[in-house]
Amino acid sequence: MSPSATSARARGPAIGVLGLWHLGSVTAACLAAAGYEVIGVDPDPSVVAGLAAGHPPVYEPGLAELLAHSAERLHFSADAAALAGVSRVWVAFDTPVDEDDRADVEWVLDQAARLLVPLPIGALVIVSSQLPAGSVARLRARCAALRGEDGLRDEDGLRGKDGLRGKDGLRFACVPENLRLGSALESFSAPARIVAGVRGEEDRRELAELLAPFSSNLLWMRVESAEMLKHALNGFLATSIAFANEVATICESLGADASEVARGLKSDPRIGPRAYLDPGDAFAGGTLARDVGFLQALAESNGLTPCVSAGVAAGNALHRQWARRRLLELLDLEHEHSEAPLVQPEPEFPLPPAERRERSLAGRIVAIWGLTYKPGTDTLRRSGAVELCRWLIDAGAQVRAHDPAVHVLPTGLAEVIELCGSPLEAAAGAHVLVLCTACPEFRDVSVEELLATLAEPLILDPAGWLADALTDNENLRYARVGMPFPGRHPAASRAAVQGVFRER
Repeated sequence: MSPSATSARARGPAIGVLGLWHLGSVTAACLAAAGYEVIGVDPDPSVVAGLAAGHPPVYEPGLAELLAHSAERLHFSADAAALAGVSRVWVAFDTPVDEDDRADVEWVLDQAARLLVPLPIGALVIVSSQLPAGSVARLRARCAALRGEDGLRDEDGLRGKDGLRGKDGLRFACVPENLRLGSALESFSAPARIVAGVRGEEDRRELAELLAPFSSNLLWMRVESAEMLKHALNGFLATSIAFANEVATICESLGADASEVARGLKSDPRIGPRAYLDPGDAFAGGTLARDVGFLQALAESNGLTPCVSAGVAAGNALHRQWARRRLLELLDLEHEHSEAPLVQPEPEFPLPPAERRERSLAGRIVAIWGLTYKPGTDTLRRSGAVELCRWLIDAGAQVRAHDPAVHVLPTGLAEVIELCGSPLEAAAGAHVLVLCTACPEFRDVSVEELLATLAEPLILDPAGWLADALTDNENLRYARVGMPFPGRHPAASRAAVQGVFRER
């Protein structure tokens, strides 16, 4: 909802928001902009202090401005007592994910349960945190134990007619988060639809009223179905991406162009033009991988074999190496790694010295455009670009990078990556340029200036962000995922590589 649509009068009782990182700060800001009084609580005092001063903990376009616009309706605290008397609370902790995409579910459940203790009997708890199916029932049981509601401690939950509670408990609903980094405000305030899992009519009526400022298209279902839908949706998107990239890799070896194949697939009415079938990078960032992991774990814990989700995870891990293979080919170094297991999943980088491969990129300068895992955010965690940089450094390359959203590199990266102030500064003297993040600013760079700046006219663009400007240019060697690679297949003529048959 835009600030101009903000109600001057508060919409009923205050709403509590638990957890104030990305999901929570966006939720709080959008609820306040819609006219609700919001009490945001987070166990980290530094996060609370930052938000109270108008500084969100993570960059999201427009978030700081929306917080400032709605400041009179926003109140932040690190003390659970601030929620005393609040009858509606939104659980919006971002679920931590480690480097192996394992989610720390217990941390979220523990934090949420502790903060929900002061709520009055019958309060409605809306869970949006990224948790595996079954977590709402577990949270309800944990809350019951902490609140001394002895009759409500069973893990499955007592299903009273008015919700997931007995007569003296809390009510629980599930509204799976559907935010996208870089466009989260729009995702929350103007969604195509809102999925809501509830237990009874009382909860449904109350939740429908609360969500009315954002959408009238509410998809109602039971709590467990809403939890499962989140995994299924992200798992389906992840499957589409992994499948498209596997097809693209095959295309490269046959002289086919995966972008043409994707266009044909999308023209089929059973698939559609918005399907996630464009060849490009492996999915990163943790969101899709987390739900793929949840699906695997849920299947295995119930004695089932997760064939598809396990295959998606393995295929995506394999595709992360595409940029490494192509970069070596562009630099004519692939023969130096003929014995290296480049087609097998590798451990995280940097590797211990005893396990490092030969430093065949020593003396090479590699320019990296984009460090965040997607445009519109300053988040580096779980970024494929950062993983590539670590591999390059481990192989002996000098890495120079530019990202319009990154002004300071964290410890561990600042010592080994030269952060530059502009795309051309990063490209100056580089032997190859790798485009890692599809930032709009990169399309504004003059191709002529870029080629004059590079030491060698070699450009790797996995997602094809600059394909229209660079594919037909005979003054450089250019590669994207799914593009026939010159010299690799006799059927891949220069005309086909240049995309003569590609519709604009």
